[in-house]
Amino acid sequence: MRLSRYFLPVLRETPKEAEIVSHRLMLRAGLVRQESAGIYAWLPLGLKVLNKVAGIVREEQNRSGAIELLMPTIQSADLWRESGRYEAYGKEMLRISDRHEREMLYGPTNEEMITEIFRAYVKSYKDLPLNLYHVQWKFRDEIRPRFGTMRSREFLMKDAYSFDVDQAGARHSYNKMFVAYLRTFARLGLSAIPMQADTGPIGGDLSHEFIILADTGESEVFCHKDFIDFPIPAADTDFDDGAGLQAIVDQWTSLYAATSEKHEEARYAAIPDDKRLSARGIEVGHIFYFGTKYSAPMRATVTAPDGQEVPVHMGSYGIGPSRLVAALIEASHDDKGIIWPDAVAPFDVALINLKVGDTATDDAAMRIYKALALRGREALYDDTDDRPGAKFASADLIGLPWQIVVGPKSLAEGKVEVKRRATGERELLTIEEAVNKVAG
Repeated sequence: MRLSRYFLPVLRETPKEAEIVSHRLMLRAGLVRQESAGIYAWLPLGLKVLNKVAGIVREEQNRSGAIELLMPTIQSADLWRESGRYEAYGKEMLRISDRHEREMLYGPTNEEMITEIFRAYVKSYKDLPLNLYHVQWKFRDEIRPRFGTMRSREFLMKDAYSFDVDQAGARHSYNKMFVAYLRTFARLGLSAIPMQADTGPIGGDLSHEFIILADTGESEVFCHKDFIDFPIPAADTDFDDGAGLQAIVDQWTSLYAATSEKHEEARYAAIPDDKRLSARGIEVGHIFYFGTKYSAPMRATVTAPDGQEVPVHMGSYGIGPSRLVAALIEASHDDKGIIWPDAVAPFDVALINLKVGDTATDDAAMRIYKALALRGREALYDDTDDRPGAKFASADLIGLPWQIVVGPKSLAEGKVEVKRRATGERELLTIEEAVNKVAG
């Protein structure tokens, strides 16, 4: 993509309303634009990142055996009355009426609707287990939306819902999502630590928040340092192997890890001094088993092996891709701008022509641009007439993994400069070497 033909409204100054790093950089780098309190338009560069994040989330959900569908954003209030949540949910729910005065709502979550879909079609334990998910926009009317897309009113959410005939089956479904989440965050370039979360009146141990460590995190976390070195489950993990999955979950829950809300000082103090880790963290995912909380009042039942009608056991599993984009920036940036992990970068390479209009630099830049495309690498080619300093600043700000700089001085020696954004390492290479370096 030629930058001269792209829509990238980079801001030179930091907007006053931005309180945290990710919000500042998302506005400055032209990823989003605030349209009203807690509501953002995703501009082309930001949308590319958002789609890549959601794509990885989908791939790992599919790998685990979950099945994608798409539910509407507008839901009937009657469904929520069945579950008993309509009046209890509070002012965060946006309640509306259509032209026929039917009470509707803009969905903040989808437990009721997915339960209604399930009960319409599934009648026997033979059709279980089942995990249905979608990636959909949601709305919660937060009293004070803050921190950009980290805590917005409208947000993109992957929410999955599992259905099993009993608690043993539900635990296996829970473990599938636990392992899928470990793989998802690792592929995004994040080190996520599962920390036990509140299970409310249901009790038990099947509720975990996945926390990434970041200096600018919203909450304090306490954990054992060995979590950082635990192996990520492989791509060929057998999700039907109940014992194998349980072994993975057991390892990842074997050491102490807690947010400040669940912190137990005595347990933390028992960790050897050199293994204690106290840091800031950001929640990027939450998985939760809630049993028959929705299936019982909404009569979502199946025939069990003994012939009895039983309410199914359910769990819900959330990841917010729009929140994840901000979390990635919080975890990976410097004083110059964003540093995107390769897997989610909007483009692979910032190709910078320092002397647009010069035949030699123009030809060399286009040669590199076409060679990268043939190798499956997407370059953002800065062919504008901006000054070199402005081009370098913009390239650092938007944080693409690689920069290839084409200038008359180095080109006279048959070389271009290649820079790795994450490390700042620079090399002078031939065009062929530069393409090979970047394309891998």
